[in-house]
Amino acid sequence: MLEGNSKPPIFVRIKRTGMSKIDTLCVHAGYAPGRGEPRQMPIVQSTTFKYETSDQMGRLFDLEDAGYFYTRLANPTCDMVAARINALEGGVGAILTSSGQAANLFACLNICKAGDHIVSLNNIYGGTFNLLGVSLRQMGIDVTFVDHKATDEEVNACFRPETKLLFGETLSNPGVEVLDIERFAKIAHAHGVPLVIDNTFATPVHCRPFEWGADIVTHSTTKYIDGHGATVGGCVVDSGNFDWEAHADKFPGLTTPDASYHGLTYTKKFGRAAYITKATTHLMRDLGAMQSPQNAFYLNLGLQTLHLRIRRVSESALKVATFLKNHPAVAWVRYPDLPDDPEHEKQLKYLPEGSCGVMCVGLKGGREFDNRFMDALKLITIETHVADCYSCILHPASHTHRQLSDEQLRAAGIDPGLMRVSIGLEDPDDIIADLAQALEAAAK
Repeated sequence: MLEGNSKPPIFVRIKRTGMSKIDTLCVHAGYAPGRGEPRQMPIVQSTTFKYETSDQMGRLFDLEDAGYFYTRLANPTCDMVAARINALEGGVGAILTSSGQAANLFACLNICKAGDHIVSLNNIYGGTFNLLGVSLRQMGIDVTFVDHKATDEEVNACFRPETKLLFGETLSNPGVEVLDIERFAKIAHAHGVPLVIDNTFATPVHCRPFEWGADIVTHSTTKYIDGHGATVGGCVVDSGNFDWEAHADKFPGLTTPDASYHGLTYTKKFGRAAYITKATTHLMRDLGAMQSPQNAFYLNLGLQTLHLRIRRVSESALKVATFLKNHPAVAWVRYPDLPDDPEHEKQLKYLPEGSCGVMCVGLKGGREFDNRFMDALKLITIETHVADCYSCILHPASHTHRQLSDEQLRAAGIDPGLMRVSIGLEDPDDIIADLAQALEAAAK
């Protein structure tokens, strides 16, 4: 969904009100019903849309008029929800996708083709690491992974003439390391490329990367934005701030005529909205990784309470992290909100109201002790999900990465004892009590 002054090519412009506070935007942005219209955002469960004349339909396909013609490209429900996320992030436009993986894929493919190159920080989510390091490489797009603690000189050395973007996560998954957004934005811009940030864990309630120089933001809306483990989805948000024309030779897909749309040039036709327009009219048209209107409706319900939930889980997580840090059976805790955490200074800068509900924990008893501890949990569930209303835990060495030896885990940057704990909306005292009894049971 496009906002601002650019004329939307497909999207129907959503009615807006004079809102600015993030709590209000969570509840109202993207949809303002008129007289006799439904108070709740409606589900437009239709594949197609009716027009009166052939010319009306033709103008839609030429990107000359606003409107809808096929839900694979755009749907009113999806656009209203995308408009809400866009308002929260402060962007020029956004598009919903079928998953967070699809969002990251679109963010890259929108400006990358075979022969191009990506620089990515290496502490990103394992699924994204594989997307960039395996699948995109198979498409002919190379990637260089660099440590987020590397010096500017080391990061600069990774860039090539064919590099098209720098990728990172506001809060890394699972390590919950805080990205120095301002620093990496300056590095990316010095090489004439955008900084793309996955803002899933932080959410726009706790961090708005565009305000620190990021250019494109992605989300796995499956996590906190939905917040209930109900629907898989993703979102790409465009700041509208990157000057594609200033680096026209690097981004011909945006700055030269598109033969599939009668030779229009996105930057000339749509200005600041060029990137997000191309993502919709080109990638969604051809790849079809759309979010269904029904799932977008569920996502909207999650958005309405996002501001309440992310603050609550952050408060609870700090209490839990403090308890674990002081427990004799715990070897270490990584949670940026802890005053002595190595990421705390960056947390205060970029996420002053709190980071999120996710932390990493290592116990002293070894692999068998870890498994006995998890088996003894009664409230906290063992599952592959993270960042919703239920407290849950995952042990990569026993679950997602169980095929690797301890040496291989360390080589991949994963401590064999690392457990990812995601704090939910339960009373923190009950969560702490469950952890305490499980630690005691594991010691027997």
